[in-house]
Amino acid sequence: MSIHGITVIMSGVIAFVLLRLLIPRLAHAGIVGKDMNKPGQPPIAEMGGLGLVGGFSAGVLTLIALRTFFKIEVLAPVSTVELLAVLSTILFIALIGLTDDLVGVHQGWKALIPALAAIPLVVIEVGQKTMTLPLIGPVDVGVLYPLVLVPLGVTGAANAFNMLAGFNGLEAGMGAVAVGALAIIAAHLGEVTSLVLLLAALGALLATLYFNWYPAKVFIGDVGTLTIGTVIATAVILGNFEWAGVIVIIPHALDFVLKARKRFPSTGWWGEYRDGKLYCPAHGPVGLAQLILKFSGGLHERILVLILMGLEALCGLVAIAFYTLAS
Repeated sequence: MSIHGITVIMSGVIAFVLLRLLIPRLAHAGIVGKDMNKPGQPPIAEMGGLGLVGGFSAGVLTLIALRTFFKIEVLAPVSTVELLAVLSTILFIALIGLTDDLVGVHQGWKALIPALAAIPLVVIEVGQKTMTLPLIGPVDVGVLYPLVLVPLGVTGAANAFNMLAGFNGLEAGMGAVAVGALAIIAAHLGEVTSLVLLLAALGALLATLYFNWYPAKVFIGDVGTLTIGTVIATAVILGNFEWAGVIVIIPHALDFVLKARKRFPSTGWWGEYRDGKLYCPAHGPVGLAQLILKFSGGLHERILVLILMGLEALCGLVAIAFYTLAS
């Protein structure tokens, strides 16, 4: 088995075990959320993203241990300092999500606070300060890259993934597709540190999806959605393939624009359940999911999520083509 396979398996197994243990305990503790897209809106265990964070962390730490103690040649290019900085950022983001899930954080603050989680990345000056801009070419942005663009990238990606959510399997499913596509790009470019991060995330996301898929046994909560976006942002920053991150986040950007038109409503984003299908409410569409429901005339929740995952896969393929054909 390859080292990269070990990363996926380790993160997946740990996330699976953690979720097995967490789900009944979360439900017993009353940490639940209503499934707004089901008849009767049944309560479902919340904050399953803790399992995702645990699995991801286990995968990353396993690779650090293999690199440190066994001097495995394929891991020689991996930067332990960068991995630990990313892990610090992820744990900071998870703490923000945990706080929001438990006591709530004002929407404005939640949009800004994730930038603070990027401090470990800022202090080690991750990424290259020269960016290639469309129609312009290479531009040296200097100190603005670590001080401004890195925090903006982290908070933007984290909040984008936090907004397009709320349907069984959606967040973990789209996240798995996105990090899978980015892992292919990282492998093609030889960016081993980014590849480690993405494979650790992929294993944890697949395990989480098992419990989050329709009918969901757990919701991943803000602790999960913020983590997914942050992993994507940090991976593309470390690997210097930022445009791939921009491309895979297009569905979430569309959702952001649609919700901005409605001033980011905290309610009314779900589907209207009738006879086994979800329909766009009369006040909609609020967000990308309701827009799809409106044009389709109603869909089963699983089909809606598969369509959105397919849209994410299409963006992933575009990103892969952009980087593989250009090199």
